[in-house]
Amino acid sequence: MFSVNRLSVHFTGEFIFDEISFLITEKDRIGLTGKNGAGKTTLMRIMAGEMPPTSGEIVLPKEKTIGYLPQEKLITSTETILDEAMKAFDEIIKMEEEINRLNEEISTRTDYESESYFQLLDQLKELNDRYMMVGGETREAEAERVLMGLGFERSDLNRSLSEFSGGWQMRVELAKILLKKPDLLLLDEPTNHLDIESIQWLEDFLIEYPGAILLVSHDRRFLDSVTKRTIEISLGKIYDYPVSYSEYVNQRAIRKEQQKAARDNQQKAIAETEKFVERFRYKATKARQVQSRIKMLEKMEKIEVDEEDQSSVHFQFPPAPRSGKVVLTAEKLEKSYGENTVFSNVNFGIQKGEFLAFVGRNGEGKSTMAKIIAEGLDHKGKMEIGHNVKIGYFAQNQAERLNHELTVFETLEEVSGSQTHGKLRAILGSFLFSGDDVEKKVKVLSGGEKTRLSLAKLLLEPVNLLILDEPTNHLDMTSKDILKNALLRFDGTLIVVSHDRDFLQGLTDKVLEFRHGDVHQHIGDVNQFLEKRRMQSFQQLETQNQQARKQQKAKSAKNTGKQYYEKKKELDRKKRKLEKEVSEAEKKIERLENEIQEMDNIMNDPARLEELTDQQDYFQKYQYKQAQLEKVMENWEKSQNDLETFKSENNIE
Repeated sequence: MFSVNRLSVHFTGEFIFDEISFLITEKDRIGLTGKNGAGKTTLMRIMAGEMPPTSGEIVLPKEKTIGYLPQEKLITSTETILDEAMKAFDEIIKMEEEINRLNEEISTRTDYESESYFQLLDQLKELNDRYMMVGGETREAEAERVLMGLGFERSDLNRSLSEFSGGWQMRVELAKILLKKPDLLLLDEPTNHLDIESIQWLEDFLIEYPGAILLVSHDRRFLDSVTKRTIEISLGKIYDYPVSYSEYVNQRAIRKEQQKAARDNQQKAIAETEKFVERFRYKATKARQVQSRIKMLEKMEKIEVDEEDQSSVHFQFPPAPRSGKVVLTAEKLEKSYGENTVFSNVNFGIQKGEFLAFVGRNGEGKSTMAKIIAEGLDHKGKMEIGHNVKIGYFAQNQAERLNHELTVFETLEEVSGSQTHGKLRAILGSFLFSGDDVEKKVKVLSGGEKTRLSLAKLLLEPVNLLILDEPTNHLDMTSKDILKNALLRFDGTLIVVSHDRDFLQGLTDKVLEFRHGDVHQHIGDVNQFLEKRRMQSFQQLETQNQQARKQQKAKSAKNTGKQYYEKKKELDRKKRKLEKEVSEAEKKIERLENEIQEMDNIMNDPARLEELTDQQDYFQKYQYKQAQLEKVMENWEKSQNDLETFKSENNIE
């Protein structure tokens, strides 16, 4: 369906891609992977038409469409959430305008038997059919469904987009792309701005999506659920695996071993050839063989192996000091910012050794609760910390809390207490800061490096209550796995705020759900919680449908008096209109049949046929009349069916 042909891109003389080619077929589900800087985003931008390649081409079939969601986008719209999302239906709106124009033109025409009139009718029918097929009459309901699936409340839909944060604005951009239903979706980290329930909704949506999908994500579970094929970009080339991400990791390891073996064999052959050349270079009797081997070496394509970065974070948390059995107790807890109440009347307790996940939509108060526990953020109600509880806190913006003017080493030294110089270097080394790296200023570190440095600070003092707010942001999959394994070995109490289902799975044994100002407790890990929420959402949807049916029934029962009269009047008008269409079609049929019969009589009479001045023109007119009759018969049949259906549906004669 879509073709990438011999695509090459190079910056400053170095190739990002070197003549790569692959096909994307209808309903393909592809995960695009590769190291940072391998060119994943560049490839997507080229496919979306946002930048040209150095050479090669993207072949897009006629009338096929592409939708592209970048990682970040500057949004300046002041429309409401719903109105902005409805911009996805520009083509449907244009179609609607064309239908209205055709209807108006048809209503003013009187040349009912002309070819152009029938062409207009055909054009209108085709447009109406397509309009219904693409959901023209249900587009607003579909927009609301997608927006609410991505985490918006119904009350949000009429608020200005400018009132929302950049993350929420990106959700609207995602909604617009999903509503457009392009033939190929290009999604670059689509889960970055989503909470755990919105990710699950998007996952379900994409599984049923009718078109093809190419996506980049660091969410392993999301990739495994959505994709069935993995394309890896490595050393300017691509490797295509017909499997999901986790299976790709296994197959890639096998391929790397094969590559290394092939490279070693080639290096051995090269060494032997060079040894032969050096030995016989100056012997005339071997001149031909020497030159042959030199040319062979020059033409040989060296086997390269994309060496993986084997360095990885490796650490474990210090043993937790003994604490009381009750770690903390919250009673009638309330937090507001001005008139906005985040949550109220919250009651819960945490026991020693429990591992909890805080989950819920963005803005529901998860990070606020973490700050109340860890930093004593101002609040109403009671938050009592247990006996001998020592807290280690990783804030969501922990990387930005670092002093950017200090070096890596100074950052730890500032809070190290009695830790020795060697101990600090050992801790930094386990987080991949070694040699001159420890003298780097914090301000020049990448997002991932800042996150690792912030985690390193947690090891300086033993704690028995760890509170981690989105600790996996900026971490690659390997580092996330290592952090999770370190947490599983932690012998204290854990609170973790995260939307990463793969990270949470099997880590926590209790879930605190923040929803609509309340906090609800669920026993079990995140998978059990999500399954429970899925069933509740289904039941809630069914309840809403039942309520809507009851409201409709109650509304219908009130249609008495004037409302009944107006409805009956409208039904009578529509009935007369349909009956008129049937009657006019019958008259046209009768007239055309009479005209065709008369022409048959002429053609069956040789004398009368001989009198015609242009027999070929006469035959063409005859065929045209028959075609007219066929079209009018089709229109009559449709009008008759519409009339019968109308009578049946409205129980009238």
